[in-house]
Amino acid sequence: MPAFVGAVKVNSVSASSILHIGDVYAMSPTSSAKTFAGGGSFNTGDGLKINLDHSYTYVLDKDVMDQNIVGNA
Repeated sequence: MPAFVGAVKVNSVSASSILHIGDVYAMSPTSSAKTFAGGGSFNTGDGLKINLDHSYTYVLDKDVMDQNIVGNA
């Protein structure tokens, strides 16, 4: 049965989200990201003491595309 929608105000839609108004059969948002982080980057906890005197993150990524997303299937 069709949906009747009144006035809609959209303030913002983020990069990997879906704006849905009315009837829908299936929705499948997709997104991809690449993160480079060095030693001690994702540590969590209370009272951490991390000593990284000379920490470097070397990134050599020769391929152009890593996670190809072609359409929403």
